[in-house]
Amino acid sequence: MSALPEIPTVDLADLRSGEPGRLARAASAILEGFGLYGLVYVRNHGVGDMGPLYERFLAFTLRPDGEKERYNRGDLWFQRGWSPPNTERAVVAGGQPDFKECWFAAPTPMPREMQLQFPEVYADNVWPEDDDVFAALYMQRGAELHQAGLALLQGADLALSLPEGALPSLCHDGPHIFRLLRYLPLTAEQASGRRVLWGEEHTDFNLLTLLPGGRFHDPGGHVAAPPDATSGLYLRTRPDQDHPDGRMVKGAAPPGCLVAQVGQELEILTGGTFLATPHVITAPEEPGWSRLSAAHFVHVHGHRMLFPLPPFRSDATVRSYSPPVLAGTYGIKTLVDIGLAPESALQKLGYRHYERLARTREFVLGRTRVP
Repeated sequence: MSALPEIPTVDLADLRSGEPGRLARAASAILEGFGLYGLVYVRNHGVGDMGPLYERFLAFTLRPDGEKERYNRGDLWFQRGWSPPNTERAVVAGGQPDFKECWFAAPTPMPREMQLQFPEVYADNVWPEDDDVFAALYMQRGAELHQAGLALLQGADLALSLPEGALPSLCHDGPHIFRLLRYLPLTAEQASGRRVLWGEEHTDFNLLTLLPGGRFHDPGGHVAAPPDATSGLYLRTRPDQDHPDGRMVKGAAPPGCLVAQVGQELEILTGGTFLATPHVITAPEEPGWSRLSAAHFVHVHGHRMLFPLPPFRSDATVRSYSPPVLAGTYGIKTLVDIGLAPESALQKLGYRHYERLARTREFVLGRTRVP
């Protein structure tokens, strides 16, 4: 796994400046970063200190399992509240679920219309009943990350010569999710003799993911540098002639920066011009260590079509990204694939009136049956 220091950094102050030269610099960084690597670093993002929120989340994870189970919303496909360890799995996983527990919440308002149509992914938030500070910090940090994501998408419009607001408008009122994660300490048996993955390699299915940076905790529970250089987040770049499988890049942004990575929705919309970023989270080889992290997922509105936008349509891209699919349908299918939604959720994707059809058939047959 090799470092790749040439990953571009996008300064959001450049995008906000309105100055042609600075705008061009930011657009160039986005085009190179999202096109070649599937990610960029982001400076002057406006996201506050994650430390207090991490402390609140850590305190929650240390509660007894029975108490945490009160906030286990499997009925909402784990899109709100607490998800226990070994719940989620990567689509290409080798059978190993992720060794993590999470908290899911939406940092933006959920439209009533969409709550009726997609009740699980547009659900109201769930919060610990005895910690209002946790909810307040969560919503503040999540809203800041979302605004940084919208600014990046505006820059992507400029980089791709799209009309102003083209990409941000697609995610207006989308089912955006801000998630906190705690990767669990491994036992000596798990850590010995092989490299265990806290999260197997996968790509995110949303539009854009923003990562504000995580932190490791040593076996005594203290914040510490990782015990080895190969622990943590790694991202795979676009394959090239010299690296047909891409290169694994350490997902550690420069001080004060975020990591922003492309999701599958953005890859589809750009016909592969921007590349969804495969990534993996490796655990330390030393037992007892844990890691806290966070991710904000910007999503396309559930009614929007996922298909290459007109400037990116060619015979090759149409073949690659067909058939067109609604973002809401795409999301439900993926949540089933990764084990968060039950297989019965797939019944929401097609004709849903089989009971009425059966009653009609019985009525017609009953009237036409020969005595």
